Amino acid sequence: MPHDPSSEQLGLVAVVVTYNRLDQLKVTLARLLAAQSEGLDRIIVIDNASTDATSEWLAEQSDPALVVHRCATNGGGAGGFEVGMRLAVAQFDPDWILVMDDDARPDAGAIAAFHAADRTQAAAWAAAVYHPDGRICDMNRPTLNPFWHKGMVGRTVTGMLRGKGRDGFHLNTADYEATRYRAVDSGSFVGLFVSRSAIDLVGYPDGSLFIYGDDVLYSLGIRQAGGQILFDPAIRFEHDFTTITGTDQRFRPLWKTYYHYRNLLMVYRLAAGRWFGLVLPFMVLKWSIKVRFYKGERALYLGLVGRAVCHGLLARTRVAHERVLEWATRR
Repeated sequence: MPHDPSSEQLGLVAVVVTYNRLDQLKVTLARLLAAQSEGLDRIIVIDNASTDATSEWLAEQSDPALVVHRCATNGGGAGGFEVGMRLAVAQFDPDWILVMDDDARPDAGAIAAFHAADRTQAAAWAAAVYHPDGRICDMNRPTLNPFWHKGMVGRTVTGMLRGKGRDGFHLNTADYEATRYRAVDSGSFVGLFVSRSAIDLVGYPDGSLFIYGDDVLYSLGIRQAGGQILFDPAIRFEHDFTTITGTDQRFRPLWKTYYHYRNLLMVYRLAAGRWFGLVLPFMVLKWSIKVRFYKGERALYLGLVGRAVCHGLLARTRVAHERVLEWATRR
């Protein structure tokens, strides 16, 4: 989307992607509208062709800070973020874009905390994301790329053997409780502040990924291009999600398995570089073993994993979502 030279230039614009989660969106939008007093200039909601009452409810909202864009089709979170960030730049050319899902929102004071410090030292800033009950949200922990840091691969492998592989390359509790910034290699699209300079450096997220991994690939790209990403524990976000159940470790709905593993394989290829050939068999084995969590759906699960690996290796991302839904339900 080309830049409109007549557009107004703003400091901070939030982009929220939503699909059929109106109750969550209402909470998030209320939190963002309240954050105007802290320095949030505009809020762009990308309605990913919702089929519930989202469109009608958004049409009733009249706050001048709110911009609503309804997509003709559901492009997933990745597609929504690409559309939203392009729209933010074209319409407002902001210094910073803050991205989040409809089930995630800043805590009171988070936007003020962002503005309270000099942010020019980094191309992007990652927030500290928590569950509503106060636990650190594991899926949103910023990461270090083990293959870019000496000794980290060994610690990660050792952790995996103990069932705690993620602890080897994700930030820990001490990082969240610290008062200092921490340099990281990737962050999630929940509370990620992306600078205009980062967009000039690497462009926009890849909307064809649909969901999962788009944030990691995008932030790793920023780091590879020489941009810095810093984690600030003073910027707190809340994420109220239910993708993985706490008891059986399964993705719900099942079709999300395909996107997760396909895109994760692409993340590992970028992160591992020349070591990818050694990493691939290990990851495929790990994902295959997880079939034990899918009683009654094991054939479907393995079929999705197989397609995910094949398409990830080929970087085949332009797969119709309807096909993925068929693969997850075909008996």
